[in-house]
Amino acid sequence: MHTLPLQLRFNDVDMMGHVNNAVIMEFFDLGKSRYFADAGIPVTPEEGDFCVMIVHLEVDFISQIHWNDNIAVTSVVSHWGNKSLQVTQQIVNTETGQPCATCRTVLSGYCRSTATSAAIPEDVKKRVMEFDSREA
Repeated sequence: MHTLPLQLRFNDVDMMGHVNNAVIMEFFDLGKSRYFADAGIPVTPEEGDFCVMIVHLEVDFISQIHWNDNIAVTSVVSHWGNKSLQVTQQIVNTETGQPCATCRTVLSGYCRSTATSAAIPEDVKKRVMEFDSREA
């Protein structure tokens, strides 16, 4: 499991005094991007023709995040398919261990040059699984 500590910014907090739900979605995106880059899943066009794109997103908001909370986002591939994968994430208060939000994202393999879905290359699966075993 990949863990990324997050730094809260003043503009992340809304008029209710907690981190806005839209900002929480940005935290999940940041967690996925860093996880993919660290695990070896191509992220930018310079890294090759294959990438992954979001096709389904499901979020549960569990508890509020306030300005002075210390939080992190965890990410792990929880399911592999032929042309898709599922990433399970959680934003956690690092002081209390309490989950603040959870996210399940299904991503499809994608070929940039043909603009079509693509099978996830075995070497990508292998790199991610090796990365996850080192992070555990």
